[in-house]
Amino acid sequence: MELTPQIKEKLDKLQEKYAAMGQDMAAYLDGLLYADFLTYWDYIHLDTLLSLQSPKTPFPDEEIFIMYHQITELYFKLSLHECKQIAEHQSLTAVFFTDRVKRINAYFNALVSSFEVMVNGMEKDQFLKFRMSLLPASGFQSGQYRMIEICATNFIRLVDKSKREELTSAPIEEQFEHIYWKFGATELASGKQTLTLKQFINKYADQFLQLVKDRQHTNFAALYHKLEQEGQDVTALGEELCKLDIFVNVEWPLSHYKSAVRYLERDPVDIAATGGTNWQKYLPPRFQKRIFYPFLWTAEQMEEWGKGWVLSVLKTLKTEQ
Repeated sequence: MELTPQIKEKLDKLQEKYAAMGQDMAAYLDGLLYADFLTYWDYIHLDTLLSLQSPKTPFPDEEIFIMYHQITELYFKLSLHECKQIAEHQSLTAVFFTDRVKRINAYFNALVSSFEVMVNGMEKDQFLKFRMSLLPASGFQSGQYRMIEICATNFIRLVDKSKREELTSAPIEEQFEHIYWKFGATELASGKQTLTLKQFINKYADQFLQLVKDRQHTNFAALYHKLEQEGQDVTALGEELCKLDIFVNVEWPLSHYKSAVRYLERDPVDIAATGGTNWQKYLPPRFQKRIFYPFLWTAEQMEEWGKGWVLSVLKTLKTEQ
């Protein structure tokens, strides 16, 4: 092959690069010469990925349950990747911020759209049997999802609605004691913390508190106001944040609600979730009224938060029964 000026230019640049690091370029070229060609399956560690499903029972649909939750956590990781880019950008602009939030919305759109796998993609009898081998594990214990929430808004917005006004100026540690999801993991009969919640707090509490402190001035709500005060056009950004608000606080929990109704609702007594979570009150958005960006919504919209979506889903479920 002819040593073209373009190839020589690249070799010269490589020589400069390695010389600046005190390295011998020839040694690296030897490594390139002897290295095998990269394959798709090696690059994404496909064999490892496909070996990460370990059902606890012989029921075939348990593998569906495992794989979907693994897919979900990968989408959450993608979302956190974007959250980090936004929070740590040295010269953040509304355009960059908007583009990254669009990516997160695309990830959640895929999640919400695909959740039908969990609603109708498993046999009910199989699910009600294999789920008993999962105790006390629960999807409630997704640490990445809680991290997305922390990155998305001022932490006080994640405090249980009955305590928000009272704790607005309280230390973060005190606010954390009243974070909304703790009230969704209490034993239905006694009101005590479930083992699911205790395990979750033991594993993630320190990480959550550190992230809250790290994102105190770089969460999405704080950064929106910062750009607005700088005079940047945040119109498109506001639209994307509204979509994110609906995806995370309405559509996603509502998807879980549909699944819970499909598998766990039973007259006259509903079946408890695997972690003992109070799903009947924890999942419906209209009960929690978790809103990341109240400054982007009207009072009427916030008053009716999630109500229309829940009613439409219940209507659909009754039609299907």
